[in-house]
Amino acid sequence: MRIPYRTLLAFTAGACFALSAQAQQFINVLTGGTSGIYYPLGVSLTQIYGKAIPSAKSTVQSTKASAENLNLLQAGRGEIALTLGDALSLAWKGDADAGFKTPLNKLRGVSATYSNYIQIVASADSGIKTMADLKGKRISVGAPKSGTELNARAILKAAGLTYGDFAKVEYLPFGESVELIKNRQLDVTLQSAGLGVASIRDLATSVNIVVVSIPADVVAKVGDAAYQAAVIPANTYQGQAADVPTAAIANFLVTHEGVPADLIYQMTKSMYDNLDMMVAAHAAAKAIKRENALKGMPLPLHPGAEKYYKTGAC
Repeated sequence: MRIPYRTLLAFTAGACFALSAQAQQFINVLTGGTSGIYYPLGVSLTQIYGKAIPSAKSTVQSTKASAENLNLLQAGRGEIALTLGDALSLAWKGDADAGFKTPLNKLRGVSATYSNYIQIVASADSGIKTMADLKGKRISVGAPKSGTELNARAILKAAGLTYGDFAKVEYLPFGESVELIKNRQLDVTLQSAGLGVASIRDLATSVNIVVVSIPADVVAKVGDAAYQAAVIPANTYQGQAADVPTAAIANFLVTHEGVPADLIYQMTKSMYDNLDMMVAAHAAAKAIKRENALKGMPLPLHPGAEKYYKTGAC
């Protein structure tokens, strides 16, 4: 039986389309709120992937950050995400209080990135100068069960404070927290982010601020190796004349086991080949270094990332 030429042509075109559609890969980058640091870095990653992996369609998604990102990855609703190290460790183990009902065993590591600094920033008018002064004040601790909120719980507990000690506790993203302080509806915000985060820079140009010290002994009382004593250097924000002790926590790029090894290899390599693009998106990316990529990784590496660190090139 002979197949008409037009039918054969249509069949061939359809087959080619099917193969093309099958070959199409999607990279959804899970980040955080648009006023934080995860988001611009995520945008930068999509631009890098778009140039280096033209067969893939890259998108960026704004989320509530760490906990939501990890749950989305476990469900296969994203290919790569930024997360705080303590949230990642809790997710891998399974901690219901942190938002992980069961261990998220599909997660796989890609790279350490930069450190978040826990930044407690108050309006000067609030009278807050130390952590002891926080009692009875109005605070925002980040989106519910976000990495920032998990950090807030840990640091406040180490300082002998609970949410019940505050006049009001808001669970808001960075940008919204800042707007409420500007409008005198909040006294202080705790934000876990890279140095020079846009939200706090914005606040510091609008009102006089106080960056509250987190002493090293409080950091030690957290009892988690992910939390390290650190310093917010003087003049990081307008009006901050002196160094301020605080806590720092490593951030990681994470994927899940269902993402093909070749794709993760290309994603890892293209990021390290184009770190200048990430630094242009936010200065926090200056801390991303290949030699530090595996430091503190609390879960197994994805095979594609492992191949990159062993070979570095095809």
